[in-house]
Amino acid sequence: MKELCYPFNGKYIRKNRKKLRKLLLSDGSQRIRKKIAVLGGSTANDVVSALELFLLNFGIEPEFYISEYNKFYEDAVFGSPELDSFSPDIIYIHTTSRNITMFPDNTSESPEQLQERLDAQFDYFKQVWISLMQKFSCPIIQNNFELPLCRHSGSYDGWGYYGKSAFISRLNVMMSDYARKNNGFYINDINYLSAVCGLEKWHDSEAWYLYKYAMSLDVVPDLAYSIACIVKSVYGKNKKVIDLDLDNTLWGGVIGDDGQEGIEIGQETPIGQSYSEFQSFIREYKNYGVLLAVCSKNEEENALLGLNHPETVLKPSDFVSIKANWDSKDRNIEQSAAELNLLPESFVFVDDNPAECAIVESQLPAVSVVNLTSVGDAMYRLSRSGFFEITSISADDLRRNEMYAANVQRAAQQKSFGNYQEYLLSLDMNAVIEDFRPVYLQRITQLTNKSNQFNLTTKRYSDKDMETVCASSEHIRLYGRLEDKFGDNGIVSVVIGRCEEETLHIELWLMSCRVLKRDMELAMLDELVLQCRQRGISRIIGYYYKTPKNNMVAELYGSFGFELCEKSDNGDSVWSLDISSYEKKNNVIRVNRESEKNYE
Repeated sequence: MKELCYPFNGKYIRKNRKKLRKLLLSDGSQRIRKKIAVLGGSTANDVVSALELFLLNFGIEPEFYISEYNKFYEDAVFGSPELDSFSPDIIYIHTTSRNITMFPDNTSESPEQLQERLDAQFDYFKQVWISLMQKFSCPIIQNNFELPLCRHSGSYDGWGYYGKSAFISRLNVMMSDYARKNNGFYINDINYLSAVCGLEKWHDSEAWYLYKYAMSLDVVPDLAYSIACIVKSVYGKNKKVIDLDLDNTLWGGVIGDDGQEGIEIGQETPIGQSYSEFQSFIREYKNYGVLLAVCSKNEEENALLGLNHPETVLKPSDFVSIKANWDSKDRNIEQSAAELNLLPESFVFVDDNPAECAIVESQLPAVSVVNLTSVGDAMYRLSRSGFFEITSISADDLRRNEMYAANVQRAAQQKSFGNYQEYLLSLDMNAVIEDFRPVYLQRITQLTNKSNQFNLTTKRYSDKDMETVCASSEHIRLYGRLEDKFGDNGIVSVVIGRCEEETLHIELWLMSCRVLKRDMELAMLDELVLQCRQRGISRIIGYYYKTPKNNMVAELYGSFGFELCEKSDNGDSVWSLDISSYEKKNNVIRVNRESEKNYE
């Protein structure tokens, strides 16, 4: 819904909340359902109302528990029967600087005494986080703290021993350090948010005295959107690709008319400097694992000339897809998505031409569009929109562009083979398939929350959930890592099954779409059968739960030789495999020693 995409009108959203909610719930979208507990240090009702709208728009249908006013500490540390029975999937702690109780209040205190105050305040909040994590083992989102609007000592307040601003800044750093060391704990940066909205706009003393709102109602939608971006990132609903126009988007001018020497890029002119900064800004997204692509109405030769300009920051090798032709841009985006085995909804399209932006918006409504009216505006829009909100980052994320670029090479090689089996053998594929290792848990958990197409049950796992599975003797766990002559694809497949007497029930089976049609699923099945035999299991039960995105695996178990046991009207199905006569199916991937054992 466009009204809920950044930049949005906060006052319009507040005024039309019920109408927008009704439209969202009646649009036919299938959403994941999540229970969200909001523990408030101030009144949180309007925050929750706006948060619900943004989450619905992101494909998440929330159910909320809201603590009583300023009872976040009691609910967390001493427990609440209502919260316990609610059993949240995620917890948001809505505290602000209004909940800091240990500010310096005496200029005669020593630096050591002030440090004791700071440590005590941090420990107060830390006790909340530890209690909640021990009880619920779910992700926690915690606001850091905004600066005060009023200062007693001017700039000294920001750096002096007794300054409230200095106290807040140091407390924020301690919270950040804690977040880096504790998986599943995330900071909602209202320190930044209040600054970007403006402290005068953020603070509203009348709203506090009358209604106990810790910020102005005008900024509540901004706060709710920031929380929603973290939640959708936790559940794998980020964008994955920035698809960029070229002329007057990555450089000034038109390469076809002005030639390589005539476009503006580099440090010689103010316009050139702005486009260099924009390219550097975009490259930073690549460094975090976001894929970059080109979608330009241009001759490919001219496009490459522009990207090979001596002053460009982004070179052809930085892009996983370059579509420079005269086809419609929506068609090119669809083709890029198909080649990358991604859905169009994974794309953000950036173009200076409002007509092209309008066409893409109308033809591909799932694609997010940024109309570049200026370099500064485009950078701000990309950052505030939360398209690529990070809640975790793995080594595979940092290598994602390299992995997808290697896929392009694989696709090119495939064209030279008439026989697909010969092509697969030519890739010289090697896999490691084994039980989970602690070093890979972050990536494995990340895959469970981001893989949607090749995912049979779409069960999501938090860090704590995955740690529980790893410690369970009732589960068989497998991760699969695949590499070939073009490069290492990283961890691409995960299987989790629960043992029940002589039967294994598959709770999760997923694979990254970047290794589709490479027989990795067969290699995983071979190893799964071997593990079952070693445990005395004779039957595997597989479950398929239909979603709008996983139709491609609806018949996967049937292709493996499973028998269909039941099929529901909604498309869900249950399958069974007697492994007594199972024969190894993978013939193209060399697998680690565990899977090299024979099936006798």
